[in-house]
Amino acid sequence: MLDHCSISHKGGIVLWSRSFTPDAAQLASSSSSPVNSLIREALIEGRTAEEKYEKDGYAVKWTFVNDLELIFVVAYQRILQLTYVDDLLHALKALFVKYFEPFIAAFVASLHTINTARTTSVQAATWDFTKAFEGWDTIFDKLLRGLEEKAALERKSRLRAPVRAVEYQTTPPSDDQGTEPSMNPDASQDEQQIARNVEALKNRLRGRGGRRGGRGGRSDVGSGRDSHPNSDSEATPKRKAKAKVQRKWGDEVPTEGDMASLDFSTDKTTESNGDIGSHDLQALVDAASLGTRTQDGMYEVKDWEFSSDKATADAIANALKPVDKSTASSSGSMGTIGSLFARLTGSKVLTEEDLKPVLEGMKQHLMKKNVARDISEKVCEGVGETLVGKKIGIQSINAAVRSALSNSLTRILTPKTSTDLLLSIKNKRSSALPSSQQRLPYSITFVGVNGVGKSTNLSKVCFWLIQNGLRVLIAACDTFRSGAVEQLRVHVRNLSMLGVNGATDSKGRVELFERGYGKDAAGIAKEAISYGKDNDFDVVLIDTAGRMQDNEPLMRALAKLVAVNSPDKIIFVGEALVGNEAVDQLTKFDRALRDFSSVSGAGKGRGIDGMLVTKWDTVDDKVGAALSMTYVTGQPIIFVGCGQTYTDLRQLRVANVVQAILDN
Repeated sequence: MLDHCSISHKGGIVLWSRSFTPDAAQLASSSSSPVNSLIREALIEGRTAEEKYEKDGYAVKWTFVNDLELIFVVAYQRILQLTYVDDLLHALKALFVKYFEPFIAAFVASLHTINTARTTSVQAATWDFTKAFEGWDTIFDKLLRGLEEKAALERKSRLRAPVRAVEYQTTPPSDDQGTEPSMNPDASQDEQQIARNVEALKNRLRGRGGRRGGRGGRSDVGSGRDSHPNSDSEATPKRKAKAKVQRKWGDEVPTEGDMASLDFSTDKTTESNGDIGSHDLQALVDAASLGTRTQDGMYEVKDWEFSSDKATADAIANALKPVDKSTASSSGSMGTIGSLFARLTGSKVLTEEDLKPVLEGMKQHLMKKNVARDISEKVCEGVGETLVGKKIGIQSINAAVRSALSNSLTRILTPKTSTDLLLSIKNKRSSALPSSQQRLPYSITFVGVNGVGKSTNLSKVCFWLIQNGLRVLIAACDTFRSGAVEQLRVHVRNLSMLGVNGATDSKGRVELFERGYGKDAAGIAKEAISYGKDNDFDVVLIDTAGRMQDNEPLMRALAKLVAVNSPDKIIFVGEALVGNEAVDQLTKFDRALRDFSSVSGAGKGRGIDGMLVTKWDTVDDKVGAALSMTYVTGQPIIFVGCGQTYTDLRQLRVANVVQAILDN
């Protein structure tokens, strides 16, 4: 049974709706309704190619009529698995357009002549939808009743199918498969058939085993030969292990000076007159990569730029402009999109068949830019849905396709939440608290798979925070990987020497909290946050051990850390080099955190709040991983890492990524 059905204009005006239960009626009017969530989290972000949207136990499906700017939405309880919803949407769209197309066309035309949002609401209120759609309820009821009866008949026919299978079962088991199993006269025909099939399968497998044993029945035991005479162990005799010879480091015993030069176990930096000794600060900070100071003194990292070459920038700008018919056959996968429409003449309404070759070329182009295959298909389907039914002239087809793709990519990549970490930290540190409570530091947890650079990029974020005058505590919660704690200790030592604006001696601004190896990471993080609260640290950066997304025990341990400590931000660290793997990693990380971090079902679990993409300087213009990651989670990319120094951290601008993806 359906819960809710509605027909709306893309501008947000509901033309007609029907709720089938009191709960659905109350839910549809609330801001947390599945339909409103669908608009916010799928349609606005351009993820219109999804088969269905799920929210709070509801499943929502939808379809469009682009030329009339209509959205048809059906919501039902996910557990019901209704099979007729797709047919209902298709029939709804066809019937509603058939009966009310002139009225809707006039209504849409009137909306286009209105400039301000205030007059839009006033003008829309003057249209009497109840009178205009009189009789539609009767048509809808008849349509829904017919589809439900058809679905009921199909369900009954599927239930009767096993009985018919028993009646037409005429092949008895062969003689070498043993006798038939004894039948229970009280059992139903289905149970008898199942028992007969199971016994026949057992006999068949038993017979194969015997024949296989007979064919290989030559006894190897009596002959003293191994059953695998061609194995490596028989062909190659065992060699005796050679005794290890003591390694010599030269002809003479090393002197104390040699030993001191080879000893890297202690910090040998010597300070005299404020100098840092032999430690090379230039190796830690790239002056050319330093960020800029704003008017209020905040340190901002640089924006990532696709190319500083003016010729390349001009080429990108030209790629986004409409292409003439004579030049539509230019080289490059995106340059051929316009040429695919060369056979069309004059203005016509675009159909799925017209767009199919264009969308296929678009999908191949996105995959060349390192966008995951599934995401490429969904993006192209979404672009196609926005163009089907529109009337476009031959001279503007190429421009329309490019514009639709650009708009879709922009909607997907545009953050729906703030990416200003400094503002979030400031708000938490300045929020009012009861006098009996002590303020907790702002906590950020870094998660991800093995080897992507979590610890290195955590230290880059720490440098950025130090430059903004914040005191940072780094919690070493990777208690598994050998050298993880020592790696963070080296970073803390380096960062304490750099200080604000590259000045030396910032000890006290950054500190390491560690409890060694083999300990519970959730407990260490909790102790670190408590230590940061007692010692007035502004931010706690929590480093975690890398783990594969399919390892459930390790994902449960990570979810436990999240559930126990409730960090303010959970940042997924991923590589820019991955394509399809990015989708699998993010999907399973986010799902595991949400499923396992809810404590005893008391509340919703925490998912990923943002991404930090590493090794960004290795992909050139193949920046599709950014699109894949954002599409999967709906969360923004906060930073990208692009080098080996503490200043190699960049912000990602949506326009730059869109240009890089659209460029040939």
